[in-house]
Amino acid sequence: MPRGRCGAAPAGDGAPRDEHDKAPGPAGNAGNTGNAGNAGDTVPADARGDVACTETASREEFPADGASAADARAERARQTGPRAAADRAVARDALGVGVAVGLSGFAFGVTAAGAGITVAQACALSLFVFTGASQFALVGALAAGGNPLTAAAGAFFLGVRNAFYGLRLSALLRLPGTVRPVAAHWVIDETSLVTLAQPDTRRARLGFTVTGASLFALWNLTTLLGALGAEALGDTEAWGLDAAGPAVFLALLAPMLRERVERAAALLAVVAALALLPVLPAGVPVLVAALAAPVALFALGRSAAPGNDAGPAGGRTDDEASAGPAGGDESEEER
Repeated sequence: MPRGRCGAAPAGDGAPRDEHDKAPGPAGNAGNTGNAGNAGDTVPADARGDVACTETASREEFPADGASAADARAERARQTGPRAAADRAVARDALGVGVAVGLSGFAFGVTAAGAGITVAQACALSLFVFTGASQFALVGALAAGGNPLTAAAGAFFLGVRNAFYGLRLSALLRLPGTVRPVAAHWVIDETSLVTLAQPDTRRARLGFTVTGASLFALWNLTTLLGALGAEALGDTEAWGLDAAGPAVFLALLAPMLRERVERAAALLAVVAALALLPVLPAGVPVLVAALAAPVALFALGRSAAPGNDAGPAGGRTDDEASAGPAGGDESEEER
């Protein structure tokens, strides 16, 4: 016999009813017992079952507002929890880079004061130039007695790399046009490194913003403190602080020399600068040393070009090319 949703037999299927359902009351209503006006009037069994079934279904399909809100909050928490944790990790790493590099502004302030640059001039360089390598190159050339134009040219060539960073970051960050002029001032080695390490645009923007803001603020603050402290110390060369600039520059440069071409260019630039330093005016050896990069790229690029040292089959000798695969023993890289 077919049953209803809540297990009750459908009306009209011939199922037996209880005694109250079988005998109508005096008022002629088939589903009531007793007199029509009695307070004890009851609903027929089928009706009672239908009401209970409807209430149960309503509770199942339409839960209480509190329960549905709690479920929605739990679902949002499950969705946003990993994303929030990833954002915190990006912000933490970016802040660490900003603080670590920003503290080297002390060295720049001390170096600038040792080169005869005033506190105001040192702070202006950090505020408007804001690229450590170029700043150190500029004050280093001035401290060596170089021509200001030559020193500025060397600093300019070092800063050109930031333009290439900007081309890559512009496509990645996709910032509004009104924000780009401000963001361009923060395009340096450290912000580019943190930004390019992120998997998506949202985290790239977060990493860029946190790194740029923390580094810009701390670099300018420590430049001021370093310049004031150097003035209070007096002769910076007597304290050996004149070597702080080159030491910090090398510390910033060394971790970036990962590839063979980069190491070769750096080595060639050092040799050229040291060789030309005694014979050329101060600042000029730095400009000449900049030519080491294209020379290294040209030389190593030609040696690594396919076909120069390759055999008939992509680097394999004639015997290897004719022999074919050695029974599947070749490595994954060879395949």
